[in-house]
Amino acid sequence: TRTRTSSVHLSPDLLRETPPRWYFYPPAGGAFDPNIPEEGPSAPPAGWLDDVHGYHGNNGGGDNPLCPPPPAYVPQPELNKNTLVPDVRVPTVSEDVARDALLRFVESKWRFSSKPARNLVFKELKPITVYRYRLETYTETRTSAWQFEPYNGQLVDGPQFGVSPPPWDVPVSLPPRYADRVEKVPVPHSSFVKLCHKCHGCGRTRCGHCHGRGQKRCTFCHGNGRSRNKQCTSCRGRGRKRCTFCHGHGHNTCSVCHGSKNLLHSILLTVTWKNDISDYIPDRQPDFPDKKFEKVTGDPFFVDESVLVYPIQGFPDQEICDVSRKMINEHLHRFSSTSRILQQRQTIELVPLTHALYTYNGKESSFFVFGVENKVFASKYPSACSVL
Repeated sequence: TRTRTSSVHLSPDLLRETPPRWYFYPPAGGAFDPNIPEEGPSAPPAGWLDDVHGYHGNNGGGDNPLCPPPPAYVPQPELNKNTLVPDVRVPTVSEDVARDALLRFVESKWRFSSKPARNLVFKELKPITVYRYRLETYTETRTSAWQFEPYNGQLVDGPQFGVSPPPWDVPVSLPPRYADRVEKVPVPHSSFVKLCHKCHGCGRTRCGHCHGRGQKRCTFCHGNGRSRNKQCTSCRGRGRKRCTFCHGHGHNTCSVCHGSKNLLHSILLTVTWKNDISDYIPDRQPDFPDKKFEKVTGDPFFVDESVLVYPIQGFPDQEICDVSRKMINEHLHRFSSTSRILQQRQTIELVPLTHALYTYNGKESSFFVFGVENKVFASKYPSACSVL
């Protein structure tokens, strides 16, 4: 008895177009290489770098650890010491000056007519005493952090040339006083060469997209080789495609050492000079917005400058005395623990402010003239031009 068996006959064309599922296509870049490591961290891990005396907080690649100044760099204030301020005369504004200031103000507003400004009649010019207290504290702050670059045979300023100086003993050039500046200085004798932490000294890292195979499963046919009962046009029936991230090699050049296998590490000191300013103006005129004072200057009739300044005493405006004491204490506590105070300066400005009362066409109104620049603030103006 003969048993009939059924068989499937495939045309030669179909065999050429669709390879069997078991057919193996080798990776474009060759076989998988287990010796090429996976990508390591982009920054050195904790404990990877050596300790340098005076910079212990840097081990592990932290974000710019702060280097507090040593006690010898922290000035100490004298107890019960105050500063006296001379008397000052309140400035006045004439009618001509007030009218000229108003005309300039009207010219800057296209809706306003200059006719009221030229023809108004002043009733009274009231000078208002306005003091602005300002405290400036000029500080120097130092932070340090490890930096690295590919090592290609450059000079290594390491401990063989001496001991690295502490952060506050690294010499730097001082900028002009009260000028903000940031300077980055390499710490002497802190350099050394070490294997790259990302590729472990291989110079290459395994491609994380194809896992070192050089090929990836086709996303159009999901590795089947066919889509809608036809040969996949994207992978040509193979089910896999060359990895575009590594160009089929299965690995990439290390992005940290750029193939040099070694890194040159050193400590970078960042020195920041900053002038911290605090202002205060007592609110004495409810009809005038205090923010307008920020755009004008005053007459600095009192300037006191020293490494540390002391609270003002005996000034006619007691609120200025109280603010002086408060701000000086705040600056001292805020900056002395983290930065070196190089200089302080306290200033009292007399900011001109005149309330001009006038009449125009039988109606009363007013405006303010303020600042040395004679700026004008007018909440209302008699008439305006209309555009037809």
